[in-house]
Amino acid sequence: QVQLVESGGGLVQAGGSLRLSCAASGTTFSINYMGWYRQPPGKQRELVARISSDGTTNYAGSVKGRFTISRDNAKNTVALQMNSLKPEDTAVYYCNVRRHVMSTGYWGQGTQVTVSS
Repeated sequence: QVQLVESGGGLVQAGGSLRLSCAASGTTFSINYMGWYRQPPGKQRELVARISSDGTTNYAGSVKGRFTISRDNAKNTVALQMNSLKPEDTAVYYCNVRRHVMSTGYWGQGTQVTVSS
């Protein structure tokens, strides 16, 4: 009932910046949590950042201070500003939204982020 489309991925040099955006459509009411996960090559998927309806944010320790998550409820979008990118940030990034923190929610198709040395 919710469809997500990510954009903004690409190739960037270490130290550079990218901004990911995710647009939600369909049954978008009561989306309390919006976030970004990533899966590096050969590794497990991990939470990068999450923002709740009350504005509370959570960041992975590896990105804290470099990445910023934001949401625009009127436009049903969530963005991830990524600064000071490192090669270890290379991964497929997935948008995720959910109505309850304990639910799985809905996933986007993923967008590739590649950071070169």
